[in-house]
Amino acid sequence: MKGVFSAPGDYVHFKSQVPLHKIPIGTKQWRYYDFGPKVVPPLICLPGLAGTADVYYKQIMSLSMKGYRVISVDIPRVWNHQEWIQAFEKFLDVIDVHHIHLYGTSLGGFLAQLFAQHRPRRVRSLILSNTFLDTRNFAAAMPWAPVVSWTPSFLLKRYVLTGIRDGPHEPFIADSVDFVVSQVETLHREDLAARLTLNVDTASVGSLLLSDSSITIMDTNDYCAIPQHLKDQLSERYPEARRAYLKSGGDFPFLSRPDEVNLHLQLHLRRVGVEARPDLVRSIPKDDTGGSQSEKKQGKEDPDDQSKDGGNSENSSRQDQFSPGEESHHNIDDQLLSSAKTCSFGHEDKGDRREFLKQRQIVASKLLPQLLGEIFERCLLPSSFVLSLYITSNFQKLQESV
Repeated sequence: MKGVFSAPGDYVHFKSQVPLHKIPIGTKQWRYYDFGPKVVPPLICLPGLAGTADVYYKQIMSLSMKGYRVISVDIPRVWNHQEWIQAFEKFLDVIDVHHIHLYGTSLGGFLAQLFAQHRPRRVRSLILSNTFLDTRNFAAAMPWAPVVSWTPSFLLKRYVLTGIRDGPHEPFIADSVDFVVSQVETLHREDLAARLTLNVDTASVGSLLLSDSSITIMDTNDYCAIPQHLKDQLSERYPEARRAYLKSGGDFPFLSRPDEVNLHLQLHLRRVGVEARPDLVRSIPKDDTGGSQSEKKQGKEDPDDQSKDGGNSENSSRQDQFSPGEESHHNIDDQLLSSAKTCSFGHEDKGDRREFLKQRQIVASKLLPQLLGEIFERCLLPSSFVLSLYITSNFQKLQESV
């Protein structure tokens, strides 16, 4: 799958501008992004079973430019829910964050609710998307859960990915699936085993001290991996919570429908009293030349960023350098678009562009059988799923190039 996927231009731009932090806390390794004015109470994003801290990069870029602080974390290797609560609390202590707002999707939403239940003084509000209250449904569907910690990596990845709906998808949803699949490939066997254990370990969310008025439920109306009756249970538990429904978006609306998701997140933060500080936003040059050389190099590394950002002291000092500037009020989409255009052809190069596209089509036709054969040999994905992702993604890219 790594040979098929090509990182989106806005993600490459994000990696060049936003530092990745990796810090050990006890026996746990935390991998996270922290961007935006530190004086603002943070919105902390918790991914689902197949996600990483990177899947919320569109929220980090958009909301931080509006003056909000966004922290996106990987779920560490914890093997039960009590261990998760204790580990997350230690993480908040280390990064010196006390009061938080949690945005969780799927498994991340469940873990967010558990933390709010057991540490009510720290959680000021919740945004829950395509999530659930109880794990029994998943435990019943996974009878081999007792041996998950000994299961080979390729089987764990295949099990996780079969939970994603097999196409055909709309192009923007297909792109979001491609991105998440690429992130699953970066996860180690222990990471996947720990997450699956959290997903099937019998537990349910108890009553929260948090008022329903401080909760927003944001769901997609087309489809997702969470059964509808589990989402209905969540709505019944929080009858006075604010509802935000997306017409479509699939399992990963934060990637497929980022503008709508970001708008609902911003409305939620305003409603619960979080005051943005756009005057403290660090300017990001439109020509994508901002930041240190190390930051630019980091954006070109493997998504897992092995051996980078061993601690958070240097990154934290870089984060504190916020200065007001006129460019900070420009639309972030314009900035990302300008970065993506750096490799485009001019009008005077139409002949070269036609030749380039012709050569790329020839190369693609030769490589496709080889790539699919390699994927089949490794048994990572069903053939129909891989083929649909590959054809949808590449056909869209060829259309955009023309």
